[in-house]
Amino acid sequence: MSEWKKVKLGELYTVHNGLSKSKDFFGSGYPFLTFSNVFNNWFLPDKLEALVQSTDKDRESFSIMRGDIFITRTSETMDELGMSSVALKDYPNATFNGFTKRLRPKNDDILPEYIGYYLRSKKFRNKFLAFSSMTTRASLANSDLLNMEVEIPNKSIQNNIAEILSRYDSLIENYQKQIKLLEESAQRLYKEWFVDLRFPRHENTKIVDGVPEGWSYMKIKDRYKTVLGGTPSRSINNYWGGDISWINSGEINKLRIINPSEKITIDGYNNSSTKLMPIHTTILAITGATLGQVSYTEIETCANQSVVGIIDEKNTTNEYLYLNIYNNIHSMINKATGGAQQHINKDIVNDYCIMLPNEDILTEFRKKIKPVFNAIRNYLFTIEKLTEARDRLLPKLMSGEIEV
Repeated sequence: MSEWKKVKLGELYTVHNGLSKSKDFFGSGYPFLTFSNVFNNWFLPDKLEALVQSTDKDRESFSIMRGDIFITRTSETMDELGMSSVALKDYPNATFNGFTKRLRPKNDDILPEYIGYYLRSKKFRNKFLAFSSMTTRASLANSDLLNMEVEIPNKSIQNNIAEILSRYDSLIENYQKQIKLLEESAQRLYKEWFVDLRFPRHENTKIVDGVPEGWSYMKIKDRYKTVLGGTPSRSINNYWGGDISWINSGEINKLRIINPSEKITIDGYNNSSTKLMPIHTTILAITGATLGQVSYTEIETCANQSVVGIIDEKNTTNEYLYLNIYNNIHSMINKATGGAQQHINKDIVNDYCIMLPNEDILTEFRKKIKPVFNAIRNYLFTIEKLTEARDRLLPKLMSGEIEV
C-alpha cells in the first residue's frame, strides 16, 4: 500500500449536474444517458438507446467523454444513491440526465477502468453512504462528493487491477450475449406458433372466429393464481435480512429474477405464505416508472406492493404464460389509470384474457421451449457465480491485500 495515495475527488474531477427537460422532449433526437443506464451498469453501455431533443448548447454542456464518471445524485432510497458508471469511450452528441452528476477528469492520472471498479467496491460505497443525507428523498451535495477520498495506486497497478477484474466481466458479457440469443429464439418460436399460427399441423386445423379449433380464451383468474406483493415494516429490524428473497418493482427491468437485492423473514411478511411467489412465476410491475415491465422468477421470492405475480399451480404452462404476458402487456397497460403515477390493479390482471392452445400443442411447445429456458437459467447462475467471485476479489485488490 506504500505506492497508494489518498486523494480527494475534487483534486481529480470537476462536477456538473445533468440535463433536465420535460417529457415532451424525449423519444427522438440525440443519444441520452438515463438514470437506469447509470444505476445498472458499472461502465456505460456501448450504445445509448434513449433519445432526447437537445440543442447544440446542451450537447456541449452535458457531453459524455471517456473517463467521465456519472453518479446518481437523488433517489427514493439510500441504497440507490451514489451508484456510479464510467464512460470508456466518447459518446458524440450524447447528453446525460438531471438525476445524475458528471465527474470529468482534470488529467489522465486515473485509468477509467480502475475507477469504475473502485467506485462500485463495498469499501467506497460504505464511505459514500456516510456522506449522503436523507430528507424526503435521498440526495447528494457537490461539496460532500468532491471532499470524498479515493485510494489511487500508480498507473501500472491501476491497469493490472482493471485487467484482472475485466476478465470476469468479459466472461459475464459473453454469457449475457448467449442469453440474449436464447431469449430471441424463444420469442421467435412463440411468435411463429401463437401469433402467426404456424404451429404443428396448422394446415389441418380449422380457424373458428380467429382461434384454432380446440383452443380457447380464458381469463387469468379462471386458470391462474395471482399474488399481490407487500412490504414488511422497515421499522422492525427482524423482518429484514432473513433467507427469503424480496424484490422491488425497480428490479423487474430484468427478464429473469435470480438474485434480488434484499431478503426478508417470512414471519415479517405478514405471516402469510400466500405472498410467496414460487420458481417460474410470471411477475409484472403495476405502478410508476416501471409499469408494464415483465419478468420470470428463477427462484422462490416475495415482492413489494407494486408487483403482481401470476402463478400456474398446475406447473404446465409456465413458459407459455410468461411469453404471452410479455408479448401482450400493452393490453393491460392501456387500462392504466392515474396521472403522473399511472397504475393497474390486480383486477385488471385477473380479467386479462389469455389464449390457451389445446393440451397437445401446449405439451409440444413446452418440450421445445423448456430446454431454452433451462439454458438461460444455467447461464444466469453461472453469471451469478462469476459476479460473486469478482466481488470477493474486488476489495482485496482495492485494499492492496493482493499485490499485482
